[in-house]
Amino acid sequence: MTLCEISPETKEEIRHYPVMHREVLQLLDVSRRKIIVDCTVGGGSHAHNLLESAEDAYLIGIDKDQESLGIASQRLEPFNGRFTLIKDNFSHLDTILEKLNIKGVDIFFFDLGMSTYQLTNPERGFSFSQDGPLDMRMDRNSFLSAYDLVNNLSEVELESIFRKFGEERFARRIAHFLTEARKREPISTTTQLARIILRTVPLKNRNLRIHPATRVFQALRIAVNRELESLSQGITKAVSLLNKRGRIGVISFHSLEDRIVKHTFKDFSSKGNLKIITKKPLSPAREESEENKPSRSGKLRVAEKV
Repeated sequence: MTLCEISPETKEEIRHYPVMHREVLQLLDVSRRKIIVDCTVGGGSHAHNLLESAEDAYLIGIDKDQESLGIASQRLEPFNGRFTLIKDNFSHLDTILEKLNIKGVDIFFFDLGMSTYQLTNPERGFSFSQDGPLDMRMDRNSFLSAYDLVNNLSEVELESIFRKFGEERFARRIAHFLTEARKREPISTTTQLARIILRTVPLKNRNLRIHPATRVFQALRIAVNRELESLSQGITKAVSLLNKRGRIGVISFHSLEDRIVKHTFKDFSSKGNLKIITKKPLSPAREESEENKPSRSGKLRVAEKV
């Protein structure tokens, strides 16, 4: 696999602070583990901590984003020989591990948040605060982009996406304004889309804590990358591949993700396959939330294979 090279200057700019890293290491009981799978390795921050804490462990890092894997490869250089990075979707966990001839895993870890690199690179199209192409693909080789959805789906289909994946109360109104706007010209950039949404949501109904475009951007990103479908499949496969007393940890960042994690853990627990370690999800401590604002919405759930 060819990994992209990241300059030292860029590495410094995209320094990433892993969310709840102390809680992750403690609750996953990392030190005595041998095989760890980081299903969302991203830039490798959590993977670095996992390898540092489990001195005898081997880590498989999975990510759909080739550029993130390039960053992870460089960040994990001190652990050369103890990790493998794979460009794939974690919904394919079973086939990934079969190819590596791995029969059982001690830790599965998922951090479902966006990486700093993805959010701060305008060319990726994830952020409405920077002008860039309306892309939002985690895997840049994927066929479908946010541009395709916004400019080609019907008003009813867009409304459904905004309501289902963004829980957006003005889904119908926004979908209508977008389909009218694209009749004049294609909606091709992030700031163009954000401006239309800003004009659409009534001033008196705006949530002052978040930008009016937040939920729509979330919904489009989820739809483009089929995130919820992949999450459900990935967690289910991870549980089946866990060794006895192995642990699975998931950090989610919005209610749709957390609901899937909660219900999947609960279903396996009711069948006697899992013991839930976190009866309620853990959130970042106040100090971490103040220092790393994107961490504020994180929720960590952990379970153990019975």
